[in-house]
Amino acid sequence: MRFPALPGRASLLALATCLVTSAGPAQAAYIVTFSQLGPDVVASGSGSIDLNGLTFITSGSTQPEVAPTFATEATGAAGAVDEYSGASGPVGFGPGVFTSATTGTGDLVGIQQLIGEPAGFVFVPTGYASGAPLSDTATYDNQSFATLGLTPGTYEWTWGNGAADDTFTLDVAVPEPASLTLLGAAVGLGLLVRRRRKAA
Repeated sequence: MRFPALPGRASLLALATCLVTSAGPAQAAYIVTFSQLGPDVVASGSGSIDLNGLTFITSGSTQPEVAPTFATEATGAAGAVDEYSGASGPVGFGPGVFTSATTGTGDLVGIQQLIGEPAGFVFVPTGYASGAPLSDTATYDNQSFATLGLTPGTYEWTWGNGAADDTFTLDVAVPEPASLTLLGAAVGLGLLVRRRRKAA
């Protein structure tokens, strides 16, 4: 596409307008990140969900929990949810079975993709308005990725197409090098203290 020669600011404005109008509609996305924070595992979710590519199934209630073997994850405060069908993605993200979160806050949102089922399920707060912002957490006290059976990696479920194309992403974060260095220093300090006690 050729743009006519326009002076200074006018040409920049024309270019910006063209880019905005030629770009597709903004895509909704919801992301949950699992992190090891001290002795606990914390799942933090945020984003929005476009319900237009999903089919309403039923209303019910659930709690924040994770079951990697069954590709099940729910973050937020326990309560009422609407269940939708139509997502597709991984049928697991580790060997763990059901573990309930110690605490959960915010909007209750979840995903489930059972083996043998043609489509996965998305859970949102009852009466959720498609595209509205969501934010939540779930804390698993005195747990680790190993005890929860979480395999580090990024897992994504998708549904819809065109303007209704959407994703639910689960990110099981690998510990950062700085965290590993700090952990190594703590272990080293513990060994040094132990040696000194033995020597005394």
